Amino acid sequence: MARVVRTDRELELPGVDAALRAAGHALVLLPDGVTEDQLLAELRDADLVLTCYAAITARVIDAARRLKGIVKYGVGIDAINIAAAHERGIPVANVPEYAEQTVAEGAFALLIALAKKLKPIQRAMDRNGWIWPQREWLASDLAGKTVGVVGLGRIGSSFARMAAAFRMRVLAFDPYVKNTVSDLRAMLAESDFVSIHCVLNEETRHLIGEATLRCMKPTAYLINVSRGAIVDEMALLRALQERRIAGAALDVFSSEPLARSGHPLSALYAMDSVILSPHLTFYTREAMVRLEAETLERCLEVLEGRPLTVKSRDPRLRAQTRGVRFV
Repeated sequence: MARVVRTDRELELPGVDAALRAAGHALVLLPDGVTEDQLLAELRDADLVLTCYAAITARVIDAARRLKGIVKYGVGIDAINIAAAHERGIPVANVPEYAEQTVAEGAFALLIALAKKLKPIQRAMDRNGWIWPQREWLASDLAGKTVGVVGLGRIGSSFARMAAAFRMRVLAFDPYVKNTVSDLRAMLAESDFVSIHCVLNEETRHLIGEATLRCMKPTAYLINVSRGAIVDEMALLRALQERRIAGAALDVFSSEPLARSGHPLSALYAMDSVILSPHLTFYTREAMVRLEAETLERCLEVLEGRPLTVKSRDPRLRAQTRGVRFV
């Protein structure tokens, strides 16, 4: 019997939990917001950790002397100290494919909502019961508009195909993909919409900041469904307050959960030009079925002593040399 710890229990994985318990493993479920000390105590004798948002720090990894694997049930691995895991020879894998189309659809839905002014129109309908065609409700077509895609991986590529199907002009910035634009600021200056789809690492942290936001058109919109810290959020807040860009749709934030008061970004709630989503663009029935199935496969590989399958193209995971196999 192995000891398995799963963080972020609010994101329910009933199939995974039931299968692990049915196999005789001891499963510990920890809530969102667990502290480093709490994680350290729970992982001291754990064989496997499943994590979504919790920070798996070097200190936690060093204390987990029995740990045989780390499975991220999701895509982004920025909360896991990969270098510390490498040093201990603990394999790490994520689930990179389960929601690539799903998240792209979510991002494109946010783009449409911004272009069609769905939030302020719905607010006005709720308040007044009906509105008439006045200039404040004047929306935009998508056909003929330019969308700049930051990061052309699986999700970014899916998003770009959707935009092209709507007869939008698509530009993409990705230093690791051939035939994309080389100048981010020039792309931002041309774009009517900017959608962020790159991973968070030291190169991309605050990639969209004060200087790059000033390159955007005053009529342009920013969409972020990747990671909050890719954007300098306080610079974005200032740009929105000063109306230097037309608006934004945000599904991710550096500090989650967002809150109506007491959060650095609380002022966003009052803005008609901003659509807020609670990090749920991945959350569909179909995507969760895929996530559970693949997460369970990765768990069984670790618990049965088999190499952990790594499907991600992220160089931090591809640099592993022990206990993994690459596909």
